[in-house]
Amino acid sequence: MNVMEYSAKEMFQQYGIPTPDGYTVTSPEEVQEVMFPVVVKAQVQTGGRGKAGGIKFAATTEEARREAEGILGMDIKGHTVRRLLIERRLNVAKELYLGYVVDRSARKIRCIASAAGGMDIESVPKDRLFSYPFDLEDFMSDPALDRMVEMLGLCGIHNDATKALAKRLYQLFTEKDATLVEINPLVITHEGELIAADAKLVIDNDALWRHTDLPAPEDEFTPLEKRARADGIAFVQLDGDIGVIANGAGLTMATLDALKSVGGEGGVFLDLGGTDDPEQVKKAFRLMKDAKPKVVLLHIFGGITKCDTVAIGVRDVLAEECFEAPVIARIKGRNEGLARQILKDAGLIAAKSLQEAAELATEAEGGEC
Repeated sequence: MNVMEYSAKEMFQQYGIPTPDGYTVTSPEEVQEVMFPVVVKAQVQTGGRGKAGGIKFAATTEEARREAEGILGMDIKGHTVRRLLIERRLNVAKELYLGYVVDRSARKIRCIASAAGGMDIESVPKDRLFSYPFDLEDFMSDPALDRMVEMLGLCGIHNDATKALAKRLYQLFTEKDATLVEINPLVITHEGELIAADAKLVIDNDALWRHTDLPAPEDEFTPLEKRARADGIAFVQLDGDIGVIANGAGLTMATLDALKSVGGEGGVFLDLGGTDDPEQVKKAFRLMKDAKPKVVLLHIFGGITKCDTVAIGVRDVLAEECFEAPVIARIKGRNEGLARQILKDAGLIAAKSLQEAAELATEAEGGEC
């Protein structure tokens, strides 16, 4: 479960992790005449709020209410903004990154820290990252904590404060059964404060039963994701522009990896599962149409799912619907010859390999390969 920023910060405060003074509103009229300048932040379950115009600065009550009116109701990657977090604007001297994540391949918890805060941690060069795996029962040793603060370029009072904060964040991570917690950025202000300016927290869904104190999920799914769940279809919206329809979680992930390897970016992916019903295929394509990707990559391996069944569903839905995005198909397995002929007759591009399909989709999207 993704926890909203304002709720995550409330939990941070319970563990002694400093956050900016702030409050939430659901209407412009609720903006208070206090603590200016402020930051007005959309509360949604997705990233990219700043680029979408969901984070604004305000110096007066009038300005804050005007910004609140503009952000409330905004659609950010399929999520409607219904709540805002109004916070004291920090006088930033330095931005850091600190987080913990479950490292499934190592079967350990991994602490990640960097002096390059305020940016996507995946884009930070490895030589600027502190990345330390440790067992659940053994928190980082003092030498490891020393290496972390050295990597962050800290000294004196900030050295000790950051070590203490790292321990508190770890305590929250383990006690709340989190799979990810991060502070990005962790800010040092010109006044010398160490403050969590942002908060991201993901709780293991299988552990929610023992955390009745946690807030109920809020806007966790987009309207399209909710529609897909009602139809029994696994559907996830991400940030890229290529829609992926595949059958099976493994094949879906392999397709996304293939796109990534040639410079493409999967933006919506849909798992058909083991269906042998053309109507389910049509529902999937209608969902994909409404998600508005630039191109759709259909990748099917026929077993329980017959290739010709999928092809019939695709042919029929494209004849019924105005589908603007080009569709590239790679189909292998049971009845693939018949399926390829159906798709060819429908005017679709049929790739012979996953590599070719990924390259064609990336070219159609406008990327590089």
